[in-house]
This record gives sequence, C-alpha cells and structure tokens, in this order.
Amino acid sequence: MSRLIEELDYRPTPMGPIILRRRWVSALDQDVVEVILGDEHLMSSLFTVGETELATLGLARASGTDLKVLVGGLGLGYTAQAALADARVGSVEVADAIEAVIDWHRAGIVPIGESLGANPRCILTHADFFSLFDAEPDADGHWNVILLDIDHSPYRLLNPAHARFYTAEGLSRMKSWLTPDGVFALWSDDAPDAPFLALLGQVFANPVARVVPFANPLTGESSTCTIYVTGG
Repeated sequence: MSRLIEELDYRPTPMGPIILRRRWVSALDQDVVEVILGDEHLMSSLFTVGETELATLGLARASGTDLKVLVGGLGLGYTAQAALADARVGSVEVADAIEAVIDWHRAGIVPIGESLGANPRCILTHADFFSLFDAEPDADGHWNVILLDIDHSPYRLLNPAHARFYTAEGLSRMKSWLTPDGVFALWSDDAPDAPFLALLGQVFANPVARVVPFANPLTGESSTCTIYVTGG
C-alpha cells in the first residue's frame, strides 16, 4: 500500500498552485491520481469516461481520413489518447495553458505514461486555447475536429477570462478555424443546458447534448456528464 497522499508535482500558476498527486483510496483498495488547481478539483484517474467519450462522440460525427484534431485541455490525457486510437486521425494537437501539465506527460508521471509525448502523431503545445482563435486562420490552419475540456461547464469557469469564448462571437471565431464539415465537441460536468444548446444553434448546425452515464465507485451509484456535439 502506498502513502495516503503522495504529491508528485507542485507548481505555482496565475490561477493558483497546480498539484499532481497520488491518493490512496482505502474503500477501493487502489491509488487514484488527481489534478488540483487552487481550490478546484480538475481531474481524477477514477473518472475518465467523460474524457474518452468527448473524443468518441466528437469523432463519430467527423468524416474523411487524415483528420486534424485540436484538443483544448490536456489534463491526464485521456481525451487525446482516445482521439489517437481512431485510425482516421492523422494528427492531434493538444493546447494547454499550464506548462507543468505538459511536463508531466513528457516525464511519464501520469497514469498513461509518456505515450502522448512520445507519439509522433501528437503535439503538446503550451498555449491558451481560448486565444488561439483571435487571429485569422491561414490556409493550413483549419481543423476537422475541435474537442474542448477545460472549464467545468460553459457557466462554471476556471478563469473569468474564458467567458468571452462562450458567446456567439467567440464560438463563431472558433468555427472559422474548422473545415466546412468540421465538428466541435465540448465536455460539461453539468446537466444539458437549453440556453447554451440554443446558443450553439446560432453558430453551428445540428447541435445535440448527449448525457453520458458512468459508474461512481465512491458512491456505488451512477453519475453523469454532458457532451455537446455540433457540426459534421
């Protein structure tokens, strides 16, 4: 058995300290790896279904081969890993504003090891996802699929500066970086929100909100998250 809590890394950031830790959960008789940012619990290796389903549901709407995928938010890497598992995907770029998170993957101290940092089809970029779309895309700057998992939901933000993205103007700027049949998908920890779905409908064709259930071994019950999917 490991120590109750083992801190794997600690770094200061403008949004508060970010911590990668391994925690022993006696009720499950196993270690769980978690990411904490300030007072926010960002990710746990115990709950990864939503992250993988973000990639699966987003890519299910995409057509063609040699797809270019952009992932906003690296976390423990499960969304990018699931995207790379699709044989139609030619490349995945992951943008994360916190350099420490990228360092964890390159050092292989996350549960999936260094698989992303060592994969030639995957690029880990230290950048603010929300600022990427402020410029006009060049001829090669169009993505087939954009997957976003940064904030808890469109209304529960890690940084108030992100709010400008969750508007018709912000979403339209992002859409200009997609191919004409491109797909945008977003993870949310909240239940489907009708006003946000209507906002997506102002910018994208055929937006849907998929409720994704997953087992919660801590409670013995089922929990849910929401994946919004547009385009295709």
